[in-house]
Amino acid sequence: MKAIEIKNVNFAYEDELVLENINLEVEERDFLAIIGPNGGGKSTLFKLILGLLQAQNGEIKIFGQKIKKSLSTLGYVPQNTNVNTHFPIKVIEVVLMGHIGDKPPLIGYRKEEIACATNALKQVGMEKFAHKKIGELSGGQRQRVMIARALCAHPKILLLDEPTSNIDATGQKQIYELLQKLNQNITVVVVSHDLSIILEYATKVAHINKNLAYHDISEHKKRKFFTKDEHFCEVELLQMLGR
Repeated sequence: MKAIEIKNVNFAYEDELVLENINLEVEERDFLAIIGPNGGGKSTLFKLILGLLQAQNGEIKIFGQKIKKSLSTLGYVPQNTNVNTHFPIKVIEVVLMGHIGDKPPLIGYRKEEIACATNALKQVGMEKFAHKKIGELSGGQRQRVMIARALCAHPKILLLDEPTSNIDATGQKQIYELLQKLNQNITVVVVSHDLSIILEYATKVAHINKNLAYHDISEHKKRKFFTKDEHFCEVELLQMLGR
């Protein structure tokens, strides 16, 4: 079963067509990078997958079901982690917020919820910071905490919007190495301007500029990228440069 299926999707803001005839299939445990110019429709496609927007035409299915029935399979990490760093909340408390579908605790979180949050922090290498205030962390550390929060929902698909924006080179590498490790069990979809992930971590690339061009760059095809139609973008440029 496909993790994500997008068929003949069009989307317009009022009279402006942003996405035209989008078709895409994402397999389980793919690492898909969504790239393209600003205003090309990357964020809009992301919002459609998350059910925040509804396409005028076509359909999107998550594991063969409509989006509303499959939201519990999605884990979302937003772009901006530079929240109010002076807000007195601990790392473990941020991660506990990832327990979707549960009623707010009247007294405290259940033991199994705390165990889940602790385990999620271990997965992202942040268990030692559990009782630190979120504002005391670096940007890369905060992003790993947000990934841990998403993991508390036990997602089958992890969607991340520009996960390394405003993070230094070392932090970026740590984030993508973490995502590559998580990708062993979870489908990863990343919106990014960072072309380095194309060859280093991603297995598939979707270039979006109103239309979508698909590239398979899985390990056995690294030297010869596969594109479904006549198209030239950064991916082909990297190939020409011998990357």
